[in-house]
Amino acid sequence: MITCYIRYIIDPVKLKEFEHYGKLWIPLVTKFGGQHHGYFLPSEGANNVALALFSFPSLATYEQYRIQMMADAECQAAFKFAEETKCIVSYERSFFKPVFE
Repeated sequence: MITCYIRYIIDPVKLKEFEHYGKLWIPLVTKFGGQHHGYFLPSEGANNVALALFSFPSLATYEQYRIQMMADAECQAAFKFAEETKCIVSYERSFFKPVFE
């Protein structure tokens, strides 16, 4: 299993737009075989940092998701929403191997 961690720098004035963006992606990750662990919005501390975590059974499965999402209309609409609202300033993506026991 591989877990993708995305750290977003968001526009805090557009928190509602970013929350909507996150709600668009949760079912899309599931649609392509992943398990979404949620988006985490600012609460205390920095008001412009948000996180997302989702897992796939393997890096190969994640890479297949990346290929498929580029041709998917719903995924493209989610990307377009973020672009139009400018709720995301930047992001960085890292991968982790979870340990449960």
